[in-house]
Amino acid sequence: MPGVALVGCLLGAAQAQAFSLDDVTARAKKLADQPYAAPVSNLPPVFAQMQFGDYIKIQPKMDNVEWKGEGTPFKLGFYHQGMHFSTPVRINEIVDSRVHEIKYEPSRFDFGDLKLDKAATNKLGYAGFRVLYPINRADKLDEVMSVLGASYFRVIGKGQVYGLSARGLAINTGLSEPEEFPAFREFWIERPKPEDKRLVFYALLDSKNATGAYRFELQPDSDAVLKVQARVFMRGAVKKVGIAPLTSMFLFGPQQMRDANNFRPALHDSNGLAIHTGDGEWLWRPLNNPKYVALSMFQVNNPRGFGLMQRGRDFSSYEDLKDRYDLRPSAWIEPQGDWGRGKVELVEIPTPDETNDNIVSFWTLDQLPPKGTPIRADYTIHWTMDERGMFAKDLAWARQTLRTAGEITQKNLIRHLDGSLGFVIDFEGGPLASLPANTLVQAQFSVGDNAEVIENVLQPNPVTKGYRVTLRIKVKDPNKVVEMREALVANGKPLSETWSYQIPPGTANQPTPAQAVK
Repeated sequence: MPGVALVGCLLGAAQAQAFSLDDVTARAKKLADQPYAAPVSNLPPVFAQMQFGDYIKIQPKMDNVEWKGEGTPFKLGFYHQGMHFSTPVRINEIVDSRVHEIKYEPSRFDFGDLKLDKAATNKLGYAGFRVLYPINRADKLDEVMSVLGASYFRVIGKGQVYGLSARGLAINTGLSEPEEFPAFREFWIERPKPEDKRLVFYALLDSKNATGAYRFELQPDSDAVLKVQARVFMRGAVKKVGIAPLTSMFLFGPQQMRDANNFRPALHDSNGLAIHTGDGEWLWRPLNNPKYVALSMFQVNNPRGFGLMQRGRDFSSYEDLKDRYDLRPSAWIEPQGDWGRGKVELVEIPTPDETNDNIVSFWTLDQLPPKGTPIRADYTIHWTMDERGMFAKDLAWARQTLRTAGEITQKNLIRHLDGSLGFVIDFEGGPLASLPANTLVQAQFSVGDNAEVIENVLQPNPVTKGYRVTLRIKVKDPNKVVEMREALVANGKPLSETWSYQIPPGTANQPTPAQAVK
């Protein structure tokens, strides 16, 4: 029918004009073939020398947010340039497949009590943007996503507060040479319709040795879900490219000696790295605040998932009313499709306080594609406080790791430190509570050559309806690393994930024999 054919042609034309990831990918590919042009700061001194305490006084005016009168539950607020956010990013809006720039307007911001010359803002711009959505109450807008600085972004769901961050790309992270920080230079944000529950936007990434095109689809909910499609082109040679990087903070916790001058039992945004390997194994690696930069690598081909997790949601685990570490989400990366051969890597950096993000995790390819061929990575990030919901239903997990000086009980019943180092691992959940009474549960373990195993004791934990492992070792050389693994098995089959822990060089903190006698 001629009429039907004509309608089909018109629909095809409309679809061809729609803005998509292909448009940004073409831009990224073309940019990768050009020499890198580093952005130049346009900040006047009053903004360039601004301290963080003054920068956060610059807030978006809620009566002048983007889409205020559009009927959509989503709204956009913007970050102002200032401090080390020294170059503007271009932010565009997509409406009915047409693209136009959202121009910078100083009137969108409340500058608080800052004494600024209005002329100082004339040539400035946006540093990033915030997504606002009524996640907790229907009558109140909440910030559910923040996109600010390099390629960093953070997302929260209902009842959560900001904690760890994600990035678009990591380059040469954890190496002796300086790390490269690619940055999002331009965004395209689709204006959502009133009935839309998802927000779609695109980003162009640029750096000295890489460019990239990204599509993001945000779905706010009790646990927020962010779908990511990434197409990365290499402009120059690098030693390491990190895909789906996560950045967090770990200062101390029960698995590492706490600060005696701090009332908090733990202080961290995440306390472990969880991995679901391509062959189905589950790994749990508790985090450290090491004395020196530490790099751990896990060969994981076609990963099913990995993430920096905050296990333990009781307020009593943190006792912090101000920063509410108990409400900070975990981030679980769920790859889509075949990612090929590669590794999940963990970088732990020493930090003296909680202001530094000292933990980074990402997946890296064993072999990069040839120049001109993009690295393709599609994945979903779950921002969740339901860590168990991301985990295997038929396995127990390491609910907590406790570290202590090793001890023995003397004949007079007084405990005596014997110079060893002890770890208590509580496994719970999965099949443990419902095992047949005659099931022989065993603790399968391995310890590296730099330690001697004194004891490895397994006992039921009636409080948790799980099992507790007490592992006691003597470190041979405290200046060398110690690797340990522990898992529960029965009849040759795994009952739990594999607890995989590292004692970094210089952190054994074992008492000397003289101290042990005391």
